[in-house]
Amino acid sequence: MKLYSIPLLLFVFLTLGCAHSAPLASSQAPPPEPLQPGLSAVSSKAEEALPKSPVISAESDGADTGSKITTDSDVNIDYVEEGAAKEKPGIADPLEPFNRAMYHFNDKLYFWVLKPVAQGYNKVVPETARVSVSNFFSNLAFPIRFVNCLLQANFRGAATESGRFLVNTIWGIGGLFDPASSMDIKLLKQDEDFGQTLGVYGLGQGFYINWPIFGPSSPRDTVGMFGDLFLHPFSYLAMGRGTTTGIRAYDKVNASSLSIGDYESLKEAAIDPYVAIRDAYVQYRMKKINAGRKGSIVK
Repeated sequence: MKLYSIPLLLFVFLTLGCAHSAPLASSQAPPPEPLQPGLSAVSSKAEEALPKSPVISAESDGADTGSKITTDSDVNIDYVEEGAAKEKPGIADPLEPFNRAMYHFNDKLYFWVLKPVAQGYNKVVPETARVSVSNFFSNLAFPIRFVNCLLQANFRGAATESGRFLVNTIWGIGGLFDPASSMDIKLLKQDEDFGQTLGVYGLGQGFYINWPIFGPSSPRDTVGMFGDLFLHPFSYLAMGRGTTTGIRAYDKVNASSLSIGDYESLKEAAIDPYVAIRDAYVQYRMKKINAGRKGSIVK
């Protein structure tokens, strides 16, 4: 009996050891083939989730936010620079009620008197003759431009004006033609006046004044206007005051006949024509004074 019990116990022991070792081997072995698709699926989901991770999402949002901030900053900078570039010279207007009343007076005077007369004159007198008349009056006003060039120490401009006067008086038949401005000679008119001279000396324009008949001005340009009258040859010709006034009126009508429509275009394009004319006048005068300060030829 003892001889049979020893093999029996050995058989049971081996059987139990094999039963425990099988599960252990199965857990440590590589996963079988059917499990691979499941692992691949998990891996693919993880890869799909990577772009949606908080870190990458934050970087993406940060890039978008940064681009938006840059865009807004660029817009703000452009806006400031554009505002500075479009900054216009201004002028005080304490007499605005009076100036507006004078603006409406001059406006009615233009449409009711000056424009109809200029249109009738335009139909009767050819343009060539009207241009010749304009050249004559411009040549006659040579002393105003010449003296103010000297006062501004613009000696080159004074020499140019002297040459223009000689050429136009001799070859231009008393100034009826303007050969000095031709491409061969190129002696351009120096459009200088006493108001510009005062501005070149540093005198401010002061406040805005809209005179009846004479139009936009300032205290500085009003003084300059009387200085120009003193230099004009009409002041020294033996003519009555009525004759002088008639000649000046004819000069105004002739000049208006060559520019019919300019005032109308400015008025139609402006929201407030009074403000538009005032600002245009200030910018025009400032441009001429700056050119005089540089000693350049004002075209």
